[in-house]
Amino acid sequence: MAMPIRQSIKVASYLFEQKLRKRDKFPLIVELEPLFACNLACEGCGKIQHPAGVLKQRMPVAQAVGAVLESGAPMVSIAGGEPLMHPQIDEIVRQLVAKKKYVFLCTNAMLLRKKIEKFTPSPFFAFAVHIDGMRERHDESVAKEGVFDEAVAAIKEAKKRGFRVTTNSTFFNTDTPQTVIEVLNFLNDDLQVDEMMLSPAYAYEKAPDQEHFLGVEQTRELFKKTFAGGNRSRWRLNHSPLFLDFLEGKVDFPCTAWAIPNYSLFGWQRPCYLMSDGYVPTYRELIEETDWEKYGRGRDPRCANCMAHCGYEPTAVLATMGSLKESLRAMRETASGNRG
Repeated sequence: MAMPIRQSIKVASYLFEQKLRKRDKFPLIVELEPLFACNLACEGCGKIQHPAGVLKQRMPVAQAVGAVLESGAPMVSIAGGEPLMHPQIDEIVRQLVAKKKYVFLCTNAMLLRKKIEKFTPSPFFAFAVHIDGMRERHDESVAKEGVFDEAVAAIKEAKKRGFRVTTNSTFFNTDTPQTVIEVLNFLNDDLQVDEMMLSPAYAYEKAPDQEHFLGVEQTRELFKKTFAGGNRSRWRLNHSPLFLDFLEGKVDFPCTAWAIPNYSLFGWQRPCYLMSDGYVPTYRELIEETDWEKYGRGRDPRCANCMAHCGYEPTAVLATMGSLKESLRAMRETASGNRG
């Protein structure tokens, strides 16, 4: 499955506009991090490793919204840290939605039921709840018991109130096809979330756990077996068909990290949110002064095992839009999901 039809049309129109303007680098979605603080200490994340003074900082609303508008991206993924800890996160969302940006608020959902009254359902807005497995597996990954149950309760409450709810699941070398299938079946069939995003874990340099990230061949084998038997076509996956092909090893792509730039308290991060080769104050500087050709598998050794969506999903989207055959394929899969 691909993205909802309305969103697909907006993204397609945006891509066509970039082609008319002969732009070779442009953002599809901005990764916005208005804070680094979090109420969990996940083993695979290094955001809370920042000094205490940095963890206390909160990005002003005008700065957060201004960065997105500066980039011109049609979509925004608000992450962190835990965005719901930001005292003005609802205002950031409200202003971005008013600009008709598609906004995904990434959250571990521990504060969601408490904060949900601050938000209003909109076709331009979705909660993106992080779920890495069933109860035992998920609670282990976030190093706290009870998180899975709270996340499930929060998803049900948000759905009941009319919000779009998506999920984001990261898989490690401790996962098997069966554990992946179990959680995706649960999210798709039992919770009936609107869409699911998945990604192989990347060896984020500040993460406490450096032993359980997937290599390229491990990733391909995991998803090839996971997608077998018609699962892939049945699940409401928030990915282009070509990216799913990429995860299975059917196709390979270069990295286009410039298409999902990261903006945080430090500025625009080079080259992506998983690697830090410095920051610049403006989006233009990020695009024009970064040597993008030196990044990606086969170019930078740090990228050797990366198959993360932030680098390769946009390549797949661009390849889809550049091929009539793949565009029709994506349209068929979107239509089969009956999503508007």
